[in-house]
Amino acid sequence: MTITLWIGRFAALAVLSMAATAAQARDANRLADMVLTANSRFENVVAATAEGYAPIPCASGITGGAMGIHYVNPTYLKDDAVDVAKPEAVMYEPMADGTLKLVAVEYITSKGPASLGGQLFNFNSAPNRYGLGPFYELHVWAWKQNPTGTFADMNPNVSCDAMKGM
Repeated sequence: MTITLWIGRFAALAVLSMAATAAQARDANRLADMVLTANSRFENVVAATAEGYAPIPCASGITGGAMGIHYVNPTYLKDDAVDVAKPEAVMYEPMADGTLKLVAVEYITSKGPASLGGQLFNFNSAPNRYGLGPFYELHVWAWKQNPTGTFADMNPNVSCDAMKGM
């Protein structure tokens, strides 16, 4: 194989890889936009509690970052339905002034493999730290950018530190 042919094939593979990455980013942004539109009512935590969501403690990562305080809707958690407008959990970051800032939502189901808007859920086996049976979950960081990805579990830009003084 000549060097020119090899370089041409390498360039073609690089272009295909960049196109695939761009398509994945568009799909992630499309789902994040859908989630944002369907759930912006939760920017005020009062809306979440009015719809039956209740808080569980702030979840921090072992190596840094956090998920924040999950407000979980037990009815949605039990029904196994996946509905973009009815997330099983709404996630808030505690702020130094005592307010809560909406950062993400989480979809949870025991039926799987599961997906939403083409995005596959992550599988969690049992036993797990939540005391649940095996389940599938998908975080969507629609309100706070996550450098590890729109659908990652932990966000290094989120902290539970404001809870320490409470």
